[in-house]
Amino acid sequence: MSVLPGSSADAIEQAAQRLKQGGLVALPTETVYGLAARADDDAAVAQIFATKGRPSDHPLIVHVLGRDEALAFAAELNDAAERLIAAFWPGPVTVIVRRASGRAAAAAAGLPTLALRCPAHAVARAVLTRCAQLGISGLAAPSANRFGHVSPTTAAHVSDEFGESLMVLDGGASELGIESAIVDCSGAAPVLLRPGVITREQLERALGVALHEPDERSAPAPGTLDSHYAPRATLRLMSSREMKEALQVLPATIKGLAVYSRSAPRRHPLVRVMPDDPLAVAQELFAVLRMFDDQGVKLIWVEQPPDTPQWEGVNDRLQRAAAP
Repeated sequence: MSVLPGSSADAIEQAAQRLKQGGLVALPTETVYGLAARADDDAAVAQIFATKGRPSDHPLIVHVLGRDEALAFAAELNDAAERLIAAFWPGPVTVIVRRASGRAAAAAAGLPTLALRCPAHAVARAVLTRCAQLGISGLAAPSANRFGHVSPTTAAHVSDEFGESLMVLDGGASELGIESAIVDCSGAAPVLLRPGVITREQLERALGVALHEPDERSAPAPGTLDSHYAPRATLRLMSSREMKEALQVLPATIKGLAVYSRSAPRRHPLVRVMPDDPLAVAQELFAVLRMFDDQGVKLIWVEQPPDTPQWEGVNDRLQRAAAP
């Protein structure tokens, strides 16, 4: 099975047929690679939870081709959802809406709400298009990795995680590199549950209102556990000053340590320079963490990016990766 070229019409057909039969396929999206099953088949969706080792009470995102397909799963699309869909679909924004009765129960973890996204990646859209022709309205597709681990941004990452038994469509490296922003539109006011590369300001401009902060009434959402996106090595976030002071007292021959920093001296081995652009950091972040793990390091020091709106998505992923 292993990796097939996503540009191949034959591979797209094989993937769609496998999904129709209730199987799993790893797909590229512009954010990260997803582990997909048809969302209308609870038994197929159960395989996602089992394969990832993900608790079945953690809801999944259902990927659809567009607004019309979203209506197959949503009890309604209120004004907030409609505004975000119009502004950002296809793209890296997920909306949580009230779920249509009897639809995608396993993907929603039995909740009355459901997370919906329309991916922009050409390969994902080709699979969704063929699936729609086969009567499949959407695909449940969390990140194609073991639960809680670093998300995959290449086909090789997925293969390394699950081996050759899983069909993987290779669509190249993910363009954006971190998961979509998630906005809960199921209540009276929209709530930002997970930041992404689309900034809070951009979301609020499209909505025409301010986003609220999560509270106990907010819908559960994927990727919002305190500890998530974690490498095997222990990750420690440090200020620029803390980083410089710590590196000054370490010998250049230190082993078992990797550094991801905008200002670390290069005399130390396994130093990766962090770009100044938040979009560039988002695109490479998970690949860098996986690379450090492959080097067998025990500790990763990461310089804390600026606490500004443009860095909110990256900071969210780093804080969860560093959580105990």
